[in-house]
Amino acid sequence: MSVAPEHPGEAGPMLFQQPAVLAAALEAYIAFDATGRVVAWNPAAETMFGYTLEQAYGRSIEELIVPPQSRAAGRIELAALACGLPGLTRDRRLQWPAWHADGHEIPIEMTLTATVEPAGRVFHIFAHDITVEHRASRFAAAEAAVARGLAEAESSSAAAARAVEALGEKMGWPVTELWVAGDDGQVLTCAARHVQPGWQLHDFAVDSLAAGTSLPGRVCADGTPFWIPDLGADTGSARSREAARSGLRVAVGVPVSLGRDALGALCVYGDRVEDPEDVLLGLLVGLAAEIGQYMQRRRAEELTVELARTKDEFLAMVTHELRNPLAVITGTTSMLDADLADLSLDEQRHYLRVITRNAERLAAMAEDLLDLAQLESGQLAIKPALVDLCDIIRQTLDCVAKPAGRDLTFTVRLPDRLELRADPGRLRQVADNLISNAVKYTPDGGTVAVAATTEAGKVVWTVADTGIGIPAAERPRLFRRFYRASTALDRRIPGTGLGLVITRAIIERHRGTIGLADHDGPGTTFVIELPVEA
Repeated sequence: MSVAPEHPGEAGPMLFQQPAVLAAALEAYIAFDATGRVVAWNPAAETMFGYTLEQAYGRSIEELIVPPQSRAAGRIELAALACGLPGLTRDRRLQWPAWHADGHEIPIEMTLTATVEPAGRVFHIFAHDITVEHRASRFAAAEAAVARGLAEAESSSAAAARAVEALGEKMGWPVTELWVAGDDGQVLTCAARHVQPGWQLHDFAVDSLAAGTSLPGRVCADGTPFWIPDLGADTGSARSREAARSGLRVAVGVPVSLGRDALGALCVYGDRVEDPEDVLLGLLVGLAAEIGQYMQRRRAEELTVELARTKDEFLAMVTHELRNPLAVITGTTSMLDADLADLSLDEQRHYLRVITRNAERLAAMAEDLLDLAQLESGQLAIKPALVDLCDIIRQTLDCVAKPAGRDLTFTVRLPDRLELRADPGRLRQVADNLISNAVKYTPDGGTVAVAATTEAGKVVWTVADTGIGIPAAERPRLFRRFYRASTALDRRIPGTGLGLVITRAIIERHRGTIGLADHDGPGTTFVIELPVEA
């Protein structure tokens, strides 16, 4: 392989006539003369270093393949070789970071020899890319660091942070993330993110993603590794575009799973375009499996602690919620028994209403506990029929809103009818829970808004209020058994912490969803989506 100099009349290096076998060699082959100017450059060198022969011919070898910070030392080495000295490189097998045309380092292994040709001394470099081997070696160190971090971490959140930090630091990736799927599988949360110093991520650094979106969502949804060789070309993802805008170029995601259950996704982001590599994918999959086993083990440990705490909370809640109504019933009954002859008819009725109200409170708690038991055993019965959701909501408003005797504004936006196939009794239970909560947690002067409509074969139903709200940090626990928001506990508002758990179970048994929407100002907004057909 050879080409003539661009300007034959000008003085320049003699193009070395390399054997044809070198043109076909898989290893990069470069020849340069005593002045350091390139005289031969085979196709493998073009691939490895990013310059064509035409671009490389006649240029200084240190300018082409030596990193900028090492070029001064490179010129000293060239001077030693030109004087016939062995220097630090001749007749040795060396590993060192070379320089690519696009400005990134490539770990290579090379040998350098010298021959005397008619035109003078010529130096020959044979080199091959050892990125894979180099990465595997670094990955072994990363695996050890991750394992150490997982073993020494005091909590799952600390373990996640230490795992991504170890992986990012050892492998040199600008960004490393660990995403965890929520209990309902609808939202992914970034459990930990490690960013190398100097990187500004702008809108790329989000803390939650909808399932199935962006790289983490795709990996979790499919349960398979996903490689984006060029983030700038991934125009279908807004987050990929943000990554490219921040200077990131390549992304790899692998599922964190246990068996067939996707627990989350491990994602790494690099700063140069890179084609898929099976070795790296295999290493990441193995590491993700280790993290998945740890997460499952830690979840089991934390669940044991949580169950013990839940048991205590349950006993405390039941004791409190039973004792108060029973004390009222017992005290009121004693008063009636002692003073019945002296009480007017209106006073007797008042005391009977007190007894009835507290008895109903006990009955409601018993119903909630029974529903919870059915939910736990998988026997929560659903009996679909053709129902009018608007009629159910209006019945609840008549029973819950009007007798409340509160200074509240009710805003109701409902069509005349909204038919779907569902269990009318269970939907009434959902309406009672959500609307009574909105009334209970909204102080006088506030607003409760109820609306429902149909969109693309599903019913969208919202219940909003301007009440005490739920702190953002507590929202992930909103649908857990016996959970009470701190805003409710601080105000000593009674409740069992079962209503929303049962509500979500009913909605999900109807193949629907319920969630807490973004809400401007005080209060909460619940959004329920139900299929029109059973």
